[in-house]
Amino acid sequence: MVEPDWSRYWRAHDRPLEAMHAHFERHVYHRHSHDTYSFGVTEAGAQSFTCRGSAHTSAAGMVMAFNPDDPHDGHAANPLGFTYRIVHIGPELLADVLSDVAGRRAGLPLFPEPVVADARLASALRALHAALLGGGATTLRRDELLTAAIAATVRRAATAPPRAAEPSGPALVARRARLLLQDRLLDDLSIDDLAVATGASRYAVYRAFRAQYGLSPSDFQRQLRLRAARGLIARGEPISEVAARTGFADQSHLTRWFTRCFGLTPGAYRRAAG
Repeated sequence: MVEPDWSRYWRAHDRPLEAMHAHFERHVYHRHSHDTYSFGVTEAGAQSFTCRGSAHTSAAGMVMAFNPDDPHDGHAANPLGFTYRIVHIGPELLADVLSDVAGRRAGLPLFPEPVVADARLASALRALHAALLGGGATTLRRDELLTAAIAATVRRAATAPPRAAEPSGPALVARRARLLLQDRLLDDLSIDDLAVATGASRYAVYRAFRAQYGLSPSDFQRQLRLRAARGLIARGEPISEVAARTGFADQSHLTRWFTRCFGLTPGAYRRAAG
């Protein structure tokens, strides 16, 4: 019997670059985000998801573009499921490529639309993805396709981000809560801890955090722990030890959430080094 859901994963061992090819009929992504830019191409079927407060659908030939820390979920739009390719590119790698293309220091772009209908862009991303997972491309060819894909994606779908203003009001409350969650990653923090650290009421902290980051404080805390776990797993650390070191109850607890958010098990991720 053929499994309805499958995935193949690849990750570079020396830079923040990863790729996945998958078909999902049953799998439902829990709301999550990445610390990378993520560009996907739907090959068949359609994937529905929410991002930035709105519902979206990516059908065959469409491109999905997520900025770092863009919370989103995802599921098949119909019983036939969807097949897609996605590439995750670290902000530092993307900035380095853009700076090389421009011949000067380049800032990070913003992708305002989570779904883009652009055949040329989809083609550039498919070529890069196939080279990463195919195994036959040389490192030089992969580098060329990475540069071409990033340049095309930014040129055809990105805008310059607005100038960042110093946070105030609810945004400052959310930022202070985020810093506490980052600084005390393994601590069993309560909403009272966040309220004390921010000088706001418990409800105000929760409301401000959801508005600013699109996740509840507890979901964001789990997201931080999952990211820490990915880094340790990529270094070859035993998964049971990784679970204990990143705040999960045990290996099965880590595996359950890792799969719900990333679409593959920790073991599959560890085996995916390119």
